[in-house]
Amino acid sequence: MSSKTNMSRRALLGAAGIGALGIATAAAASANERPHHGHDRPMNGNRRDGARFHGSNQAGIATPIQASLQFAAIDTTVRTRAELASLLRDWTAAAAQLTSALPVGRTGAVNGGPSAIPEDSGEALDLPSANLTVTFGFGPSLFRHPSKGDRFGILDRKPASLNDLPAFKGDALVAGRTGGDLCIQACADDAQIAMHAVRNLMRVADGRAKVRWTQAGFNRSASLDQVTTTPRNLFGFRDGTNNIPSSDRGIMDDSVWARGSDGEGWMEGGSYLAVRQIRMIIDTWDEEPLDEQEKIFGRTKLTGAPLSGGTEFTAPDFARKGADGKPLIDPTSHMALASPHANGGVRILRRAFNYANPDDSSGKPDVGLFFMSYQRDLARQYIPMQRKLAESDLLNEYVKHTASAVFAMPPGARGPGDFIGSSLLN
Repeated sequence: MSSKTNMSRRALLGAAGIGALGIATAAAASANERPHHGHDRPMNGNRRDGARFHGSNQAGIATPIQASLQFAAIDTTVRTRAELASLLRDWTAAAAQLTSALPVGRTGAVNGGPSAIPEDSGEALDLPSANLTVTFGFGPSLFRHPSKGDRFGILDRKPASLNDLPAFKGDALVAGRTGGDLCIQACADDAQIAMHAVRNLMRVADGRAKVRWTQAGFNRSASLDQVTTTPRNLFGFRDGTNNIPSSDRGIMDDSVWARGSDGEGWMEGGSYLAVRQIRMIIDTWDEEPLDEQEKIFGRTKLTGAPLSGGTEFTAPDFARKGADGKPLIDPTSHMALASPHANGGVRILRRAFNYANPDDSSGKPDVGLFFMSYQRDLARQYIPMQRKLAESDLLNEYVKHTASAVFAMPPGARGPGDFIGSSLLN
């Protein structure tokens, strides 16, 4: 048996969790809601065109959110900067093929001959791209590893705010579900296509990378594009009402896209990703009366309107009081603490997916929200907001944060001759 065969099978074993979680989520993905970013929502029920892979920004950040997610935090085993660049070149070429609904490699799944190991695993044969986006990121340990130090000679180019998140009050992080040298975020309107993307990128890595931890997620099915209301999380509330409209270039430039003038020129056109897996204690939540649930969120459950009145998109009036003299919106409600009003006008781009894993060892459901946010500066935007929520949010009684990571998401590959990370490594 050749070393190539052994390495390919090891890469597949390292990605085994991807297949298990992707398959477990596929059925759920077809029956749940798909969120939209403000003005990006399609109003006529038509399916969107496939996302473009090449460009100054990576797709999968401003792209309207799809139905399914496959996320993988990855550690690399390469030792030199040249080897790291080679891995990223190979991943970039494969991602361009995947997002064009093309088989990976030169021979794909079936054209290499009967005795050859297929370059593509084949489960996406005959399927369209389903709006697949593949987005790559670099974790803090890529720049300075706890035991290997500045292994790639790029420590002097590490963004100042790219550090592991601090411990937040109430964190219940699961061992092995934090950090990662690299990440792959694959989003598509079909769960099998998203899983296929990450699975085959790990096969392309061929022993140069291994999965550290992974998670699948789901939102509204693409077949429900005619449903244009804001999606609901697994607590039953509309989720993402006040999200940044990713079609608003001015807000995106101010709050999401990194600039070279921020400190690292190579990040111009990139962004910073914060990942938090939020397990929902639904058996406790489901026993709460409606008025208590609405108090916790600060919004009505039916329409999503703020408790101060109006419709879902009415600006909340945090000063308005009820007959008892108390604010209609509790100052420690989730909406109040997460609002720009409470955070000096700071906004983030949310990209959240519901998730449903197998029950834990005690038989309790492991379901919740796989929360991802994109921002221009982690230290200025995400960390102060999350610290405020961790200290006082009424919702904390019903959630546990079980996974956590941050990544620098570099600018896009500008054309077929470019690769993700070239601005850092060249």
